[in-house]
Amino acid sequence: MSFLESLHARAAARKRRILFPEARDPRTREAVRRLKDTGVVEPVLVGTEADAMAGIELIDVDHLGLTAEVASEIFTQRAPKGMTQEQAEQHAVLPLLVANTLVRLGRANGCVAGAVHTTAEVVRAALWMIGPAAGVRTISSAFYMDVPAFRGSDGEVLTFTDCAVVRKPVASQLADIAISAAADRRRIVGDEPRVAFLSFSTNGSGSGESVTRIRAAVDEVRRLAPELVVDGELQGDAALIEGVAARKAPDSPIAGHANVLVFPDLDAGNIAYKLVQRLASARAIGPILQGMRHPCNDLSRGASAEDIFNVAAITALQSEDPAATLLSGIRQETR
Repeated sequence: MSFLESLHARAAARKRRILFPEARDPRTREAVRRLKDTGVVEPVLVGTEADAMAGIELIDVDHLGLTAEVASEIFTQRAPKGMTQEQAEQHAVLPLLVANTLVRLGRANGCVAGAVHTTAEVVRAALWMIGPAAGVRTISSAFYMDVPAFRGSDGEVLTFTDCAVVRKPVASQLADIAISAAADRRRIVGDEPRVAFLSFSTNGSGSGESVTRIRAAVDEVRRLAPELVVDGELQGDAALIEGVAARKAPDSPIAGHANVLVFPDLDAGNIAYKLVQRLASARAIGPILQGMRHPCNDLSRGASAEDIFNVAAITALQSEDPAATLLSGIRQETR
């Protein structure tokens, strides 16, 4: 069974309700139809009457009861940051904010958006209404790179992190990113993470600010999550190829078998995933937000319907708890 086949089967077994607030986007609608037909998740559109699809549940953002409840929740969360009641009421009819609020309230398991909205908009809505999981200091992201065989006879899935959110992480943020990526990899891929912090240097072959920062991050991960297999700083070949690791880092616990690659900054991560995607014909699934209390995932605005389908499956696997009862008295339409 391929990674994607396993992903879809495990997501379907969880029977999660996932909200889609970009209900008018044709790619989203195509993905939602396929998700419904295959049962990978229970897709729910969040929009207006005009967005209805046959056989797909629709949460109508114009319903007065829903608007009042969402406005109240937004105001409660954002008033300490200076938001007025009037501003909360204006936000309460925006599908992206409505979807995140409903996830917060336990009315769905997760949200997928970003085909239309920017990453900044998606992340802001998630931070406003969902926030980080307990103990998480840094929200970050990862791509799951489904790559052709390069160190054996079979293809593999590599976690690339962070490629979309934290521009120049300090040591503590790098540690947070690595720990969140490892936790999500267990949920999404289902194997044990082997975490490599990447650099232009391997175990002291170079020096400078980034090397010092990475070493401090590795020390912090070892202190906070001693069960993780982690090493750094490592060059990419020492992290991924056993023979190179034997020469460059003979004492490394990674030994060339890394499956979680932590990049020193956003430039490196974003450039790397796009190069691997295009030059190695890898499938890039994401960006997947890490460290949220409940999953609310971003998409590339260039996402295909298939990309949206796959991110929805990952969102289901990230969720911890089954959905609670829907809003009582709020109209849920199936057409």
